[in-house]
Amino acid sequence: GGSVKTGKMPEGEKTRQWKQEEDQQQKEEKLEGLIEFYSSYKELFQFFCSNTTIHGAIRLVCSKKNKMKTAFWSVLFFLTFSLMYWQFGILYREYFSYPVNLNLNLNSDRLTFPAVTLCTLNPYRYSAIRKKLDELDQITHQTLLDLYDYNMSLARSDWSTLSTRKRSSRSLLHHVQRHPLRRQKRDNLVNLPENSPSVDKNDWKIGFVLCSENNKDCFHQAYSSGVDAVREWYSFHYINILAQMPDAKALDESDFENFIYACRFNEATCDKANYTHFHHPFYGNCYTFNDNSSSLWTSSMPGINNGLSLVVRTEQNDFIPLLSTVTGARVMVHDQSEPAFMDDGGFNVRPGIETSISMRKEITMRLGGIYSDCTEDGNDVPVQNLYSSRYTEQVCIRSCFQLNMVERCGCAYYFYPLPAGADYCDYTKHVAWGYCYYKLLAEFKADVLGCFHKCRKPCKMTEYHLSAGYSRWPSAVSEDWVFHVLSQQNKYNITSKRNGVAKVNIFFKEWNYKTNGESPAFTVVTLLSQFGNQWSLWFGSSVLSVMELAELILDFIAITFILALRWFRSRQKLSLSAPPPNSHDNTAFQNEAPGLGTPHRFTVEAVVTTLPSYNSLEPRGLSRDGEVGHE
Repeated sequence: GGSVKTGKMPEGEKTRQWKQEEDQQQKEEKLEGLIEFYSSYKELFQFFCSNTTIHGAIRLVCSKKNKMKTAFWSVLFFLTFSLMYWQFGILYREYFSYPVNLNLNLNSDRLTFPAVTLCTLNPYRYSAIRKKLDELDQITHQTLLDLYDYNMSLARSDWSTLSTRKRSSRSLLHHVQRHPLRRQKRDNLVNLPENSPSVDKNDWKIGFVLCSENNKDCFHQAYSSGVDAVREWYSFHYINILAQMPDAKALDESDFENFIYACRFNEATCDKANYTHFHHPFYGNCYTFNDNSSSLWTSSMPGINNGLSLVVRTEQNDFIPLLSTVTGARVMVHDQSEPAFMDDGGFNVRPGIETSISMRKEITMRLGGIYSDCTEDGNDVPVQNLYSSRYTEQVCIRSCFQLNMVERCGCAYYFYPLPAGADYCDYTKHVAWGYCYYKLLAEFKADVLGCFHKCRKPCKMTEYHLSAGYSRWPSAVSEDWVFHVLSQQNKYNITSKRNGVAKVNIFFKEWNYKTNGESPAFTVVTLLSQFGNQWSLWFGSSVLSVMELAELILDFIAITFILALRWFRSRQKLSLSAPPPNSHDNTAFQNEAPGLGTPHRFTVEAVVTTLPSYNSLEPRGLSRDGEVGHE
């Protein structure tokens, strides 16, 4: 047999060598403590469950010898996690819905008095268009005579003269005959002969037909009420007459003294500096009080004596009875920066009645941006503001309709402001504008044009909530001297005492005004607080517990990366140590050496000058003296 002999080292040399290796090992152990990772996932999770402050995690380790308890606590642990994150999802959804809280405040301060617009309810017969209006009246009288056998005391010769007058293609009669008022069957439109026998009025409706320019398509505008039909038909032709006058809206034929008999605010008399005048096609002469932003009225006390008091004339004289069928006046209360839309917010004042209107101011301030779709000033709304006032929802809706009218029909509707470069519609220039207008109006009401979606609410609104009370004025015992004084002071020729005048009082009901504000209901701080509540409810933990969980996730990712890197390197070393595919195996040549059956015995003597460390020898089963014997 062969033997291996190792030389012996001096005892002092061995001690010095062992001391150097121990120092080196201690240095390596100290270096390993700086960044330390676990050798397996099991070791990682065992350490986490044993040391975390999250309640219930320790039970996963303590009960590991009882598989049933381990399974129970594992299911309970992950079920609790699922429920907590389900609650987190609900909180996230609520946060991103951006809810708001409504804040209600009552403020006591000097109140700025709103603007008050008062209209006569009598469209004025301007001298510039008087001749055309007289002609339209004669045509309408004849139409009423044909349809309803009603004679409005016009001589028949007037109509004969009108019908025999030389007509051109631009005459009023030509256009009226193109859009006549007809009696129509409930289902089908028919023209009745002049001498048709009497029929049941319930089987007929009154209306007129508006056709396209080539007469290929027609729009039937019918009414179940003959009064509404006549008024709408007359209004259509009346608008055309006004549109033919380029400066009709600039006509100033106001007669303030003959309409406003008395004006008083805070016990002080009003003058011309306190009002402005404009003309409304249907409501006649209108006067707006307190719209001058430089000197606005203020009320320091509520009550009827600290508001606006007006005595107005309601008797009709030289107006248009076919257009206005009511008597009295129309009043609207609005903010100074808003136009007076008399159709929307106005109400009528009865003649012979004292109307006392109490107001309550209310300001609404909405949160914009992510909390609502309101707009601050309308600059982000895709509709051009045609009015000279600030943005309101009604201003935007009317501007939207007018812009669509110009685009589709080629002209502008007379009731709304005129866009740049456009003309008002009248059938002397735009033959089929009526057909286009009524078709467009139907689409507008059905929101096909999208105006109601484009026009958003303003973030700040000022509203006045009104309540009215009525009483007879003047009373039966005082009407004689009241009318006598009015006739002497205002030269009022009284023809109908009861329907001749009316009184209006507008005042603040109370000194306080209400402010409705909004504030975010769910902020980032609120969200974190709710998360903390849920975390404490399900696990009884704190922010540091969350950091422990984050550390677990980071360690898991680090171990996964290290194990993947080791696997990749081992695969790489294995591929490098494998023999090439074309290499020759020398084993065959070694097996074919002569004397294969005869074993060769040899002896190897080696002198080991360096003693291996104790740790390196122990796994191999070597003795401490470094001697190995081999037989």
